[in-house]
Amino acid sequence: MKKALRPLFDVACYIIVFLVVQTLCILLLKVILRRQDIDADTMIWGSVASSAITAILFVVFKWARLSANYLRTRPWTVLFWVTTLTLGTILPSEWLLEQLNFEMPEEYEIIFTQIISKPYGYLAIGLLVPLAEEIVFRGAILRVLLEWMGDRMHWVAIVVSALLFGVMHGNLPQFTHGFLLGLLLGWMYYRTRSIIPGLALHWVNNTVAYVCSNLMPGFTDNNLLELCGDDQRKVAMYLLFSLCMFLPSLFQLAKRMKQATNE
Repeated sequence: MKKALRPLFDVACYIIVFLVVQTLCILLLKVILRRQDIDADTMIWGSVASSAITAILFVVFKWARLSANYLRTRPWTVLFWVTTLTLGTILPSEWLLEQLNFEMPEEYEIIFTQIISKPYGYLAIGLLVPLAEEIVFRGAILRVLLEWMGDRMHWVAIVVSALLFGVMHGNLPQFTHGFLLGLLLGWMYYRTRSIIPGLALHWVNNTVAYVCSNLMPGFTDNNLLELCGDDQRKVAMYLLFSLCMFLPSLFQLAKRMKQATNE
């Protein structure tokens, strides 16, 4: 194989491994749990198993090059701004999807609602899935694309990795959300060469969705306007407040994020 095409081959292999492990784990759990269809328990424990196996494979075979170097820089201020940035993206992202009139397929929505209603669903959604996805899509795929394309074309590498990240979610609403989130995650990885900031963003985003869905009945069934009591002014105020969190956080991160060595 020509050396110039090797990065594309590597990226394709990473995606195949990610999908195969995920599919096999879910099918195996379906057999073990004796389910006729793929239900919430199958998805939860299948995701837990596939995420753990994927993370181990990518680390052991050094497809993702991880180290503790970035944590040794004590990036606590960066992680604080990552948290506020993430909180500032949630309502604007939801509002955008509503304006685009993108609706999640009913079967996805039913399973998602069932997953987040279970206490152990957080093990998959909040912890292991974000870890595996950051290792694969930033630690492996984006790393290879950045090395291949170089600094001059780093945004091309970020966009491609974000597109792949969105596609892997399997439906239009999650593709859109995943793509936009992937741009932020990719930018953070490019600036730091670490998955830690992106992992924090991913964790906060998924944790907020899990907590809100459990503490606010109807959160997943109602749109933003309905959650605000059909008051457009409240929607506007919440969006403005979110932007007042997002924009300063983005500015602070642009100033503070620096590369660690070889992560």
